Amino acid sequence: MPSDPTTKALPWFSLKSVPGVGNYIFKRLIDHFKSPESVFEASHGDLLQVEGMYDRLASAIKRHKIPETIKNDLNLAIQKGYGIVTMTDTNYPSLLTQIPDPPPYLYVYGSLDDPTKAIAVVGSRNATTYGISTTKRLCADLASLDFIVVSGMARGIDSAAHTGALMGQGKTIAVLGSGLERIYPPENRRLFHEIAENGAVISEFPLMMEPEPHNFPIRNRIISGISLGTVIVEATNRSGSLITARLAAEQNREVFAVPGSIHSFKSTGTHTLIKQGAKLVEHAQDIIEELTHIFSVNAKSDHATQNPLANKLPQMSSEECTVFEALEAYPAHIDDLVRKISIEPGKLLSILLKLELKGIVQQFPGKRFSISID
Repeated sequence: MPSDPTTKALPWFSLKSVPGVGNYIFKRLIDHFKSPESVFEASHGDLLQVEGMYDRLASAIKRHKIPETIKNDLNLAIQKGYGIVTMTDTNYPSLLTQIPDPPPYLYVYGSLDDPTKAIAVVGSRNATTYGISTTKRLCADLASLDFIVVSGMARGIDSAAHTGALMGQGKTIAVLGSGLERIYPPENRRLFHEIAENGAVISEFPLMMEPEPHNFPIRNRIISGISLGTVIVEATNRSGSLITARLAAEQNREVFAVPGSIHSFKSTGTHTLIKQGAKLVEHAQDIIEELTHIFSVNAKSDHATQNPLANKLPQMSSEECTVFEALEAYPAHIDDLVRKISIEPGKLLSILLKLELKGIVQQFPGKRFSISID
């Protein structure tokens, strides 16, 4: 990361601020000239040799003056202790350079080592308890196998993905649809700092950029582009998560989907993905099997995937274990549980209350219960 924004990062910011220089043309310019300094030093005729360049844009580059707002943003980044990683830095994600329109630079809060073993996990903002619980368990598994979990720090599945990775004592990367000085959603402020302590929060947007709706589809290409594959957990057929899945496929990355209940409309999108050929995921091992052509996983992984959150569970009696193991992430009615484990209803309610007090069972209206691992 540059210690002097004037000598290193400023030319990158300056070139990006030229009207008409988007991410596609920026990458072609760097591929051709190797640095933004060389772009500004190039002749008008040399600039026209770059694919997609036209006369008016070449002229705009030649006469461009650095906006004062650019300098102010860089100074604020240094003041706040944020890093700036440019496309040619060694810790810029190498997978991200392979997409057609990578961000020329990233603002970084935390430590961004080249995440060559990253998996994106995204899904519904209005997730069910099943989606939250399944995501936490899956991401804890992945983290325990040294995968970096990438997500968007949104409500619901995204937040559960980051939380699960932290529970698995692993690293995670959050890609924001706003500037680093505009934490969104605001209730994730604590998670924002926890992620930075165990990975990085990154954004391509200026520090003070608000979380505008059009920013999120833009940032989704980074979530998928930085990752070997993208896992979708709970998504309707109109979910923004399906944009990330489509981008992953276009970037020649793997697409995975976690199945849900056939009665839950919140899983209609993930089921559609599976019908279209996405790899069905029940456990972390399903992801690993699909990626064995890229790398091998240490032998310890078999043990690690068995029960990575076992140490998160409180002590339970044998009866409590029996009841807990009968529960699922989807809420089940107490009558169904009585039939499932052949126990007297009054005794079952008493055990469920004890498990609820221990924080590992959640009760819903109508005497329905599910597991709850936070």
